Amino acid sequence: MTKNPLLSVNQLKTYFYLDRNRVAKAVDDVSFSVSPGETVAIVGESGSGKSITALSIMQLIDKPGKVIDGTIHLQDTEISKLSSKEMTKLRGNEIAMIFQEPMTALNPVFTIGNQITEMLKKHKKMEKKPAQIEAINLLKTVGISRAEEVIHEYPHQLSGGMRQRVMIAMAISCNPKLLIADEPTTALDVTIQAQILDLMVEMKEKFNMALLLITHDLGIVSEYADRIIVMYGGQIVEEAPTKELLRTTEHPYTKGLLESLPNIKEDVDRLGTIRGTVPPAYNLPNGCRFYDRCPFAMEKCEHTNPPLYQLTNNHAVRCHLHEKEGTE
Repeated sequence: MTKNPLLSVNQLKTYFYLDRNRVAKAVDDVSFSVSPGETVAIVGESGSGKSITALSIMQLIDKPGKVIDGTIHLQDTEISKLSSKEMTKLRGNEIAMIFQEPMTALNPVFTIGNQITEMLKKHKKMEKKPAQIEAINLLKTVGISRAEEVIHEYPHQLSGGMRQRVMIAMAISCNPKLLIADEPTTALDVTIQAQILDLMVEMKEKFNMALLLITHDLGIVSEYADRIIVMYGGQIVEEAPTKELLRTTEHPYTKGLLESLPNIKEDVDRLGTIRGTVPPAYNLPNGCRFYDRCPFAMEKCEHTNPPLYQLTNNHAVRCHLHEKEGTE
């Protein structure tokens, strides 16, 4: 945990009770923190638990899911104990979230201007006319040049990149302390992806926010994140500052993710792959959750799930290979 963090997540467990005999351990004993002004990326394949972690922080887990244990603090406020009404007030004001597909977050029957002004009226208690002027200013802030026209348009009239810019405008409208972006560039082409990530980092610095990026693409966030958390099977398997993690990758899963990235500096015929698939959260192995996909698996790995070993003050890894050099 970092000193005086903005966000502290401690031993978070979010389970989904599918039926009498099946419990999906989507997030299983996850702890991490985010400092003020820091950009932290949570990386992993689909099914690793990264998006459920973000939704748990926002208190947006629906049945049959439930946060069954752990605490979530935003500075001195334990948000995991807030009522629904209190949490609604906190969302938008203190924490904002950008989702993977803006069309699911934006209301298709209301104009862009209407949706932004309603947020400003609700959270900042602004009158209609000042809220409309502020909505235009926000759209210009996120790089939408024809903001005066866009406020009268509907979500379906905009491109994917434009809709994501609108979502960023709405997210920063109340100057939140923490911005969570869940796969914000997945549906966009590569050039637009870079523009959106550049914009989020620019807004983070301009409005003095912390940024929590949720993504499956280690290559993208390696250029933007101060620190990377790698998740697999509902648990953190490696965590380190970005430069250190890329320089001294310790977990076989993280190594596999890196080897599967294209590198223009190297002449390779085939990219690396990780065999198999992420185990379903309702049928996790008894031992290490990466056991049946790991090229370094030992007998111990099959039966004992390793703890998160602290290799240095900043670098932790969940792997039996580091049992002798790390501390629990």
